[in-house]
Amino acid sequence: MAHFGYDQGIFAGALISPDFLEIFPETKVPGVSGITSSCFSLGAFFGCLASFLLGDRLGRKKSIYVGLVVNVIGVVLQIAAYHLPQMIVGRVLNGFGMGILSSTCPVFMAEASPSPIRGKLVVLGSLCNTVGFCIANWMNYALYENNGPFQWRFPLGFQLVFPVIVVTFLPLTVESPRWLILRGRFSKAREMLARIRGTPHDLNDKDLNDDLRSIQKALEKEQAARVSTANALFSGDPLQNARRLLLSCGTQLMQQFSGVNALGYYLPTLLIESVGVSSSYARLLAGANASLYLGAAFLCLVLVDLVGRRKLMMYGSVAMGSCYLVAAVTLKEANLHLDQKATLGKVTVSMFFLYYFCYGTSFAKVPWVYNSEISSLGWRTRGAAAATATNWMAGFVIVQFTKVGVDNLGWGFYLLFAGFCWSYLPLVFLFYPETSRRTLEDMDEIFRNRDTLFVFRDEILTQRSRPQEFIDAEQRRIAQAPIHTHDP
Repeated sequence: MAHFGYDQGIFAGALISPDFLEIFPETKVPGVSGITSSCFSLGAFFGCLASFLLGDRLGRKKSIYVGLVVNVIGVVLQIAAYHLPQMIVGRVLNGFGMGILSSTCPVFMAEASPSPIRGKLVVLGSLCNTVGFCIANWMNYALYENNGPFQWRFPLGFQLVFPVIVVTFLPLTVESPRWLILRGRFSKAREMLARIRGTPHDLNDKDLNDDLRSIQKALEKEQAARVSTANALFSGDPLQNARRLLLSCGTQLMQQFSGVNALGYYLPTLLIESVGVSSSYARLLAGANASLYLGAAFLCLVLVDLVGRRKLMMYGSVAMGSCYLVAAVTLKEANLHLDQKATLGKVTVSMFFLYYFCYGTSFAKVPWVYNSEISSLGWRTRGAAAATATNWMAGFVIVQFTKVGVDNLGWGFYLLFAGFCWSYLPLVFLFYPETSRRTLEDMDEIFRNRDTLFVFRDEILTQRSRPQEFIDAEQRRIAQAPIHTHDP
């Protein structure tokens, strides 16, 4: 996940590098600059589709290995690029690998995490994204004085560090026990779950057996109620997988249309052109902003299970929209009152900073947690892949048109995002059930017994603590399920 955040930050610096602009003069055209940035997201979209089709066959760890290999190929092509087509192909492949990784890793972490800290661990994985973004922005600032190819080729090459780290430690991790159960590999699932629980030498531990029974019974119920993919999407489905898929995709669509990638890929450019600061100061501000964003992400690590998913998303909706509104007003006033442009520019910059803090404590992390846990076991990989594909395609659209939008709409471009952000409040309040402090098997209980689309009137679906109804259902699953000790 750090790789995505790093690319988001590092390519923003490449786009204003004199040597990069000399080698790729086509990127001075807003439309070409947009496609050069956004083709990464387009490649990631197709990577998510590959994960949708193949993720459950390969498993979580093998999917990650495939994503890493494609990533490395893409990075090498970018480092060696002297022609724009090669750069674009490299970024597309780079993105394809990232699409596989970004749709697999949250599911992998959610399925291998105890429910009380599942949100924290998935946020911790997403936090690596923010760490990468922070490193990239400070690297851009550190290399500002170097106007040669090293200024942008070295940062692009530094992406290879992340696959090396993952390849070093991934063999030491366990495969997802839930995926193993899904594939009928019960003995291996018991072994992996025992390692996760810290009891690798006691495979008959009572709590371990209770967990296995609960997961197996939930899977049996899901398989008994399973319908074809077409029926799940377009007709009756007792588990409401289509609805869950829409909720999952919706969080990612909201994340991207909050405008984060518009600022992430173009923040130095926006600071120079919209606010009027110097290139070096723009890079310094981008680095400082990334550090604030990292601090906010650490705060979200604490809040995501403490406050819950719904409240964080509703707070983020109001706060982010308000930041955009103030930024739009100050930019408009700066154009009308040139003598106050410096002061109003500082207010605009502070709003960008505040936006990143509010985003970092809400929509930066919550959607990744939500889409990794809301789907049923049989649909979890496909649901996460579809949601992540939505994220990348929406990101492609936003990044592609940001430069054009700023050039043509000016301050109105930021007002547009204010409207988007505020619209999320009623959507979350009306339609999104709370998922914190629930087990992954509880998600089926949410949708199996409730047909109404509106959740705000049902306390069980909105309370932060785990409902007693779900606890009782888990005890019934444990009591009913004979535990499978051998593979079929």
